[in-house]
Amino acid sequence: MIKPDLKPRDRFLNQVRASLADGAFVKLTLSQPVGTEPDLVNVYVRVVEIRDTPHLSFLNRYRRRDVTKNYPIAEGSALIARLTAAEWQRAHLFTTTGDWQLRTDRTADGELVAKRPAFQVAAPVAHDRPKERVLAEAAPFLRELGVTNAAGEPRPGMADKLRQIHRFVELLGHVLEGSPLADKAELQVADMGAGKGYLTFATAEFFRLRGQSAHIRGVEARADLVKATKRVAAACAFDQLRFDEGKIEAWQPAEGLDLLIALHACDTATDDAIYRGIQSGASVLLLAPCCHQEVRHQMSAPPVLEEILRHGILREREAEIVTDGLRALLMEIHGYKAQVFEFISPEHTGKNLMISAVKQRQRKSPDVLREQFRAIVAHYGIRQQRLATLLGEL
Repeated sequence: MIKPDLKPRDRFLNQVRASLADGAFVKLTLSQPVGTEPDLVNVYVRVVEIRDTPHLSFLNRYRRRDVTKNYPIAEGSALIARLTAAEWQRAHLFTTTGDWQLRTDRTADGELVAKRPAFQVAAPVAHDRPKERVLAEAAPFLRELGVTNAAGEPRPGMADKLRQIHRFVELLGHVLEGSPLADKAELQVADMGAGKGYLTFATAEFFRLRGQSAHIRGVEARADLVKATKRVAAACAFDQLRFDEGKIEAWQPAEGLDLLIALHACDTATDDAIYRGIQSGASVLLLAPCCHQEVRHQMSAPPVLEEILRHGILREREAEIVTDGLRALLMEIHGYKAQVFEFISPEHTGKNLMISAVKQRQRKSPDVLREQFRAIVAHYGIRQQRLATLLGEL
């Protein structure tokens, strides 16, 4: 039980100890140094397991290097107490039950602010976890895009976006491992409908950490967003990343593509992106569709489903299922193995469906799949579907 008369710093340290004891601890960051080493910018603390024993790992981030030291839990907790006492003005504790921010830069006793948890699950504790699977939250591009602050903490309202970015990179790694691109030294990549560039930059950083050379093009129709993303690319020294202004259906790559990404391209823009990927010979397509309008307005409910699909929300969801199912089927007709799965928990975004498609070396006969496709569109009375039209299937 935390006593209400304790000073903010003592209450903060109690939260640290409690989260370590009950397994809710995710990470801790220290920022705004006072009287510490001249080039030391931040300290990041996480739990790691060394010889089957939990330790606290302290990553000291200097301007030009990182230094990591590991301590037993009790010793690490005591070190946190010493650091927050005099050497750092801000400390931010992330747990699965709540986040706590301690500030000592404005009052002698300090201020403690409680927030809703930014993370629902504690981070893995493996000491040598693969670095390429999780982007550093202090990555400059995240700060430049307004996702995190200088301490690597999510800015207000951006915690869900940060989760999406991490989840996307994790999925990208999984999809690539089972694809022809896993060991390819140089890649051509396109992000169709790049928007503000969150996932375009995450893709560039992912390949940089992986040691693969990736020439990436972000395609976006809005001139102001293209201008903004070009500025961030220059500021963060992404030399192999370019942003082109234009619509997806009109954009043509200078050479063939290896990987095509289209996250939340609206309505038939997803179909244009898939077609561009197939036409360019991309080995991997990774898509998160949204705004399924084309098929919904054509669908006629089969008599057996009339009573169910008279409800607008159910008709909308049925249209989404049919549209994305047809897209996956069309990609398989054209030589890909497609999978449809949940991108991220729906509590963080309603646009949480993802389609991955990996080109197969040995293509199966598409005749049976074409028959299934024609049966589905006839069943729902669908007269046109953008991807099917582009591919000559409807």
